[in-house]
Amino acid sequence: MIEGIKQIDSAFIMFMNRYGTAILRVALGTVFLWFGLLKLLGISPVGELIQSTYSFFPEPAFIMLLGAWEVLIGLGLLLNKALRLTLLLLWLQMAGTFFSLVLTPSIFFVHGNPLLLTTFGEFVVKNVVLIASGIVIGGHLNSPRETSGIQQ
Repeated sequence: MIEGIKQIDSAFIMFMNRYGTAILRVALGTVFLWFGLLKLLGISPVGELIQSTYSFFPEPAFIMLLGAWEVLIGLGLLLNKALRLTLLLLWLQMAGTFFSLVLTPSIFFVHGNPLLLTTFGEFVVKNVVLIASGIVIGGHLNSPRETSGIQQ
């Protein structure tokens, strides 16, 4: 019985090892494509948040730009194309997202306490998971030297 459990456990680990990064890439790509399309269609639930945080950018052009940016990230991840560029776009988008915490902290923190997040604060901070996903995906890219046949 114990040996059977160990075999099942080993099979699950082998499956996760073999397919985990690809599944993560597709999941992350789906999130970015979905959120980007919502922005492009003008039905994103965070449209007002973006407008109030980045009010110095013209609206709705800025939200449309963000939507297109996120769609590009999503497509790059889903199609497994230009991943280095796609991840660069992801890092820049995430930097902009977290910069909003600095620009308008009152929207994200209750009474200015960084431990007490508002709903919008939770929405932004959960992006740590998106960043971690990007790190895992990027960590599994082949380096240019490896793809050219040169061993490091």
